[in-house]
Amino acid sequence: MRIGYSFWGFIGPGIVDTPDGGRFWRQGIIDTLLGHGHEVILLQQDRDRLEAGTAQPYVWDTGLPPLDVLFCEWRWPLPGRNTTPCGTTGHTCDLHRQADLLAHYTDRGTPTVLWDTDRQLPSDDLLRGTPHVIVCDPALRPSPPAPTLAAMVPDDLLEAADPTRLAVADRPLDLAYVGNQYDRDEAFDRFFAPPAARVPHRVAGKWTRIEPWPHVNFTGRAPFTEVSPIYSTALATVLLMPDRYSATGSVSQRFPEAVLAGCLPLTPTTLLSADQITPTELHVADGDEVLERLAWLRGIQGTPEHADLIAACLNRLNLFRHSRQVAELERLMATLTHSTRKAYR
Repeated sequence: MRIGYSFWGFIGPGIVDTPDGGRFWRQGIIDTLLGHGHEVILLQQDRDRLEAGTAQPYVWDTGLPPLDVLFCEWRWPLPGRNTTPCGTTGHTCDLHRQADLLAHYTDRGTPTVLWDTDRQLPSDDLLRGTPHVIVCDPALRPSPPAPTLAAMVPDDLLEAADPTRLAVADRPLDLAYVGNQYDRDEAFDRFFAPPAARVPHRVAGKWTRIEPWPHVNFTGRAPFTEVSPIYSTALATVLLMPDRYSATGSVSQRFPEAVLAGCLPLTPTTLLSADQITPTELHVADGDEVLERLAWLRGIQGTPEHADLIAACLNRLNLFRHSRQVAELERLMATLTHSTRKAYR
């Protein structure tokens, strides 16, 4: 198939001033599709070259080339950023470009897969009922009929992870979190801020409203290449998620990033299907339980029990493997193209 892939972000490390968690999975998606004989054309701006000054060995096209399938990481309105007129200060053209792609391809019947990675597409959006469109959800328990297309983990990183080596690594911090503030204040206030008053910790990312937590060590945004090293210094993290994630069993790339570095993900009991994501020993109901788990983990650090916990988390990442998730993506694309051809015969 000739697949057009639209995303707003980077394939390589990119720049510091961006949240862009998709860097964790994009190259694997592209390489896997290319390896299976598909042609992949990247339809947004080449931000790796234009902003980061790095070259990637792929094909970009900011026009409207012929396609068999359109695949989009869903973009949504961000007031003051992608809703402003083109050319104004701070404007990004991701939303305008997506609208053009949908008008040219989707509105004319091109099979389209939309990956709502941040769960922002309204439940009553007309696209959800369009026959030649499939909207994928990263949640393990999405609202029907949306299929799951989860955050993806590179197979090679998963296969290289050694639980015993990760367990014996020096971890001066009890707690670390890497990620931006977006819609996480309530979870942060309940699960992270209280134990942070008692243990060595670090929070890296864009957090602009920090006045309620003067005791927390906010260190600002970190380059993508520092995410794994930060997690490697910490015994544990907490999976902090907005309600729209927790209520459907959705986790971001922060989960595999932490696990692959041996940083155990303490998991709020508010997360639906938490047992599919982490062992019950790592589930916490509040900040007090986070402190209890941290004390217990310090007590077993470096032991076979610690290594077994890391191994159990790594085993759960098999669900998120690139090979598994991209196979699902290909199946959805093939289903759409087949049904679309039948409809137009």
